[in-house]
Amino acid sequence: MTPTLPAAEPAVPAAVRLSGVPETLLWTLHNRAQEAMRPDALLRDPEAVRLYRAIDYDYARSFGKPDGSHALRSRMFDAALRPWLAGHPGGTVVELACGLETQFQRCDDGRVKWLCVDVPETIAVRERLLPPSERCRHVACSALDLSWLDEVDATKGVFLTAQGLLMYFEERQVQTLLAAIDARFPGAELMFDTIPPWFSRKTLAGFQKTAHYRAPPMPWGIRHRDIAATLGRWMPHVEHIDILPYGFYRGLAGKLLPVFSRMPGLRNLLPSIVRVRLKGET
Repeated sequence: MTPTLPAAEPAVPAAVRLSGVPETLLWTLHNRAQEAMRPDALLRDPEAVRLYRAIDYDYARSFGKPDGSHALRSRMFDAALRPWLAGHPGGTVVELACGLETQFQRCDDGRVKWLCVDVPETIAVRERLLPPSERCRHVACSALDLSWLDEVDATKGVFLTAQGLLMYFEERQVQTLLAAIDARFPGAELMFDTIPPWFSRKTLAGFQKTAHYRAPPMPWGIRHRDIAATLGRWMPHVEHIDILPYGFYRGLAGKLLPVFSRMPGLRNLLPSIVRVRLKGET
């Protein structure tokens, strides 16, 4: 008779104690994982679901009802990255403000080199739940600490992402960071998201997401119509810029965004996703 094996002990939920901007990684995880658990999910993300369940945190109390906004953003970044990986085998992806984003796990083609950059307290959480590997390394520093540039292998191309990052910086800090990327990585591609100035002002005044969570201030906002000209001043090697509106996601706002994005006046009131291609070396 085959012996009955004892049931496996349930995993002990990991305690995560973060505040300020680092705590926002739990906000984005909440939205991505809840979306991924739906049968009609916009984003398939089993690792996000695993992390969500592994962390001892009252997501609903802090962030309220989930929406698909962060899942949609991740899906749009994935859709841009996958063709780039196919055209740059063995290239390097630099994920600024990686948090607990699981894009490497979703998009890994077995050859890409991945560099996750975030502040030390965030990397400490990430390493407990998503340990680094030979092709997915962690760098514990702010994106504003430009020492991370020295960790990038640019020999086979570089794709840099910054999801939910630049709005937390002052404009001059954003300019310094983007100018450094422009100077250091000819031919690279960069993708990031922006918020409009009205929403920046709202957060500076104190955006209470729920009764128990106030979003950190987001000092940098920019209108859709100003993005291309601003990047042209900051990044002299820009070759091409795509400014993408958010597509459909759940809730009334998600239904209205695609409509508003087609109206020039209203477009400036919306968040955007920006993809920049830099000129190669001559």
